[in-house]
Amino acid sequence: MAKKQPANPAGKLTQLGRAVAQPDTPDAAVLEAVPNPHPGTDYLVRFTAPEFTTLCPITGQPDFAHFVIDYVPGRRIVESKSLKLYLGSFRNVGSFHEATTIAIGKRIVEAIRPRYLRIGGYWYPRGGMPIDVFWQVGKLPKGLWLPDQGVAPYRGRG
Repeated sequence: MAKKQPANPAGKLTQLGRAVAQPDTPDAAVLEAVPNPHPGTDYLVRFTAPEFTTLCPITGQPDFAHFVIDYVPGRRIVESKSLKLYLGSFRNVGSFHEATTIAIGKRIVEAIRPRYLRIGGYWYPRGGMPIDVFWQVGKLPKGLWLPDQGVAPYRGRG
């Protein structure tokens, strides 16, 4: 996951409105951006991915997470189909929870350079213990509402 992402040339969308195969790896996925339709206005965008899947890098068993990604756009916003394809590209890749969560956040930052980004990775238990990973970058503009991510702590059956 350390390779530089493929670029979308001159901001041209290559996936929206087309049949696109699921990328095999996050490195092969293209995360696309479009111009912010409200430049100069502070607002929050939230993506929620409640069915994220990747593999344990040691056992090869599936790992599941619920991601909440909040960001304040700068000049560009994330094109959502490309984000779905990017997130789906982790399905057959082995990676630790921490590495995966931070890699997703950094990839979005690289693609759109938001004013602020916060990602919460709420991972389902592995070895009997849930691992939640949080990362943020930038400053939340003063007065902008940042709602709670709305994911309850893991409680198991109790």
